[in-house]
Amino acid sequence: MIHPSYVELMKVVNNTTEVGEEPVVNSRYSIVIAAAKRARQLIAGDEPLVAHANGKKPLSTAVQELYEGKVKILGEDEQADAADPVDDFQTAAIEE
Repeated sequence: MIHPSYVELMKVVNNTTEVGEEPVVNSRYSIVIAAAKRARQLIAGDEPLVAHANGKKPLSTAVQELYEGKVKILGEDEQADAADPVDDFQTAAIEE
């Protein structure tokens, strides 16, 4: 069994949405696309934002980052300021 499950991951990603707002992630497809994009960023050289990422596959690291809230999925309205507004989903590291 995959941990976290799609349902758990979607709940974590959508937990910052206000009542009445549309969730950032509406389907399994959306969460898979977002995780894949973050994995590509890691492959391209971005630093992992979670501990013990050495030796793990980029997709596993990306899912862990999403689950721990280290990466945010940008919605359509937030993409206006992003570098590549053509993509449906973008991820951005959360600065602490």
